[in-house]
This record gives sequence, C-alpha cells and structure tokens, in this order.
Amino acid sequence: MPNRQPELANNEIYHIVSRGVSDALIFKNEVDYYRAIFSLYELNTNRPVVMREQRKKRIRKIRERVSDNLIELLAFCFMPNHIHLLIRQIQENGITKFMRKFGVSYASYFNKKYNRQGYLFQGRFRAVHIKTNEQLMTVFVYIHTNGISLIEP
Repeated sequence: MPNRQPELANNEIYHIVSRGVSDALIFKNEVDYYRAIFSLYELNTNRPVVMREQRKKRIRKIRERVSDNLIELLAFCFMPNHIHLLIRQIQENGITKFMRKFGVSYASYFNKKYNRQGYLFQGRFRAVHIKTNEQLMTVFVYIHTNGISLIEP
C-alpha cells in the first residue's frame, strides 16, 4: 500500500525529506550545494523563475518578495544523497508547489552539468507534520546535527 502523505495545511510546520534515486548522490561538489541553497530562496515564489536571470539581479525589495513566498524556510540540511527541510506552509499547496519547482530546477541543473538523464529524486518527497513544540525542537536539532555524521560517524 502506498505511503500516505499528511494533508499539508497553511501555517503548519513540516519536516520534508527528499532522497536521490537509489540513494545516489545529488550533490557531488561544493558548487552543487551552493546552487541548491540559491534555489531554496529564489524558487520560493508563485511567479515563474528563470535561474540565469535571477543570478543577474540578486538585489531585490524584501517586502515585495516576502508577500509572494510559498513557504517559510525554518531550517535545512543538504546531505550528499538527500535533503532535509523544516518548512511552514504559507500559501495553499505552497509546499507541493515549492518542492516541484525545486526538484525540477535542481534536477535540470544537475543533469545538464553531469551529462545525465532521468530522475534525480526518488519519488515524491516525504512530509512529517510537526504537532508539538517537543517534536519541533527534536527535528530542529536533528536537521542541524545531521551533517556531523559526515565528519564523525
């Protein structure tokens, strides 16, 4: 039976996990990480985004931008083969729209850079609804300390 996602509600917080296909690497070098970080902020809008144009005009009016955000990004961690995001949904279907834009944009960049084809991410992202302050604190610490496992197994 398929894994059912919780219904994603506005003003609620979710722990999002998205893995590479067959746990393959989705970040191969430092530039890939920077591209993904840039994407987190630039793709958080309802408007269509052309990444080449975004790099040219990095300075924006903050007020104008925040009113159009799909999600509020609270924490993130990029591991070599998966990502963790702690997100509050602002707009209806904001998380789904954001993850679709992020997945398509980053996969397109990665496939072009490494001369590959096909899916980069394994199926749909997994979302866990954060229901209590204790759960929020635990997930927040987990996300921030997850990367340490690369240095200190």
